[in-house]
Amino acid sequence: MTSTLPWRAATLAELRDCLDLMTADGIVPGGVIAYGTREGQPSYLTSGVVAPECGDAPPTPDTLYDVASLTKVVATWSLTGMVLAERLPLDAPVRDVLPHLQPGAPGGQITVRQILSHTSGLRADTRLDQYRNTGTDLAELICGEDLISDPGAGHRYINRGFILLGLLLAAATGRRLDELATELWRSLGMHATTYGPVARGAGVAPTEQRFPGAPRLWGLPHDDNAALLGGAAGHAGVFSAPADLATYAIALLTSLQDRSPLGRWLADSMMPQAAIEPGLDRGLAWILADQARVAYHHGFTGTSLYISPATGRYLAICANAVYHHQDNRARLAPLRALALKAVSDET
Repeated sequence: MTSTLPWRAATLAELRDCLDLMTADGIVPGGVIAYGTREGQPSYLTSGVVAPECGDAPPTPDTLYDVASLTKVVATWSLTGMVLAERLPLDAPVRDVLPHLQPGAPGGQITVRQILSHTSGLRADTRLDQYRNTGTDLAELICGEDLISDPGAGHRYINRGFILLGLLLAAATGRRLDELATELWRSLGMHATTYGPVARGAGVAPTEQRFPGAPRLWGLPHDDNAALLGGAAGHAGVFSAPADLATYAIALLTSLQDRSPLGRWLADSMMPQAAIEPGLDRGLAWILADQARVAYHHGFTGTSLYISPATGRYLAICANAVYHHQDNRARLAPLRALALKAVSDET
């Protein structure tokens, strides 16, 4: 691991200008960028307001955002390495902790490694609503369906794999996913991070208005499937604050240096498992860039988290990009590209 590299003032100015431009253009009501290194305290760039419903106050490091698919790396991935791996090896079939599966259930043969690397071959659509009122265990229903490809055959981003992984964690430990996650977060000093729902208020960023004239989603998981699971799911449902995401990133980078169990898990997870596209690979949950020197993940609602062990830098983006329209999340691409460059630039 190289020594920590300081942030360049010009890079920070570019990030601030991009966030301000997105706010001015109505892509987001506002947002927060948390950044720093594994040594020292986090810094923040803020823009705009939390949302018009919250008044004129700007977002802060403590504003809660629905982080959507960041749940995969903030909760499920870390719990898999710290809790599940003791009970189910990465390359063992999931049926080993789900003895109630029907013999020959197609999904029973997949492994935790394949779920984490999005190579499981499970159905790509999520649609948990189709399973309502069946009276059958959800893990059994997911595993009982035909696979769309051979396990390990190639990369396809699949939410239901992480839903299954959340169910595996609960089955293997006899504890609820939200209980396991809360215990982990508090041990790392993340005191605001929680599974939803959370109470509405000026300190919580609203997301989408699903119907004209109806109340906006506010403190409820934006992801419908996470909502069907009561807010706590392996793929989505977590609310976190920029300050907590910075705390998490520092813990990850420090654990690598200390070679703690979490650090060893991160090191293993930054080994490429499957190609996504030229220049990008999937590790265990994380997207890997810059020749696997940077790990990052996005959330549908407008969140991102980047860590670079090579430079010692991290960056988190919190913005409610689905506030005006779901398509606005695609317009975050320039900011996300700048963020990736910022954490990896060694000049």
